[in-house]
Amino acid sequence: MTKLHTSEITLKVRLDENRVPERLTWSAEDGGINNEEAKAMLLSVWDSKNKESLKIDLWTKDMPIDEMKMFFHQTLVSLSDTFMKATQDEKMTATMKDFCAYFEEKMALKE
Repeated sequence: MTKLHTSEITLKVRLDENRVPERLTWSAEDGGINNEEAKAMLLSVWDSKNKESLKIDLWTKDMPIDEMKMFFHQTLVSLSDTFMKATQDEKMTATMKDFCAYFEEKMALKE
């Protein structure tokens, strides 16, 4: 009989008096991460019963706009890679990568 393993990822959000995120930390014991600080997070889960995506998008009030643009670009690139792994749809992945390049250009993210 195979022994099952449970892995836990914990997100903590400290809010100010107006319930605006001031500090985000996360832990993932299996990954060796303990209370690491983050300035932004995007979390999506698939609700199979209702066939819809549910999400939590948070960023701290001191998250710089230029870093937010980089965060979005890197997230879009990562989503393209994940889409390819999950679907093997090379044509749509290429289209997504084209958009990532366009986004990077329009946001002037290239160094």
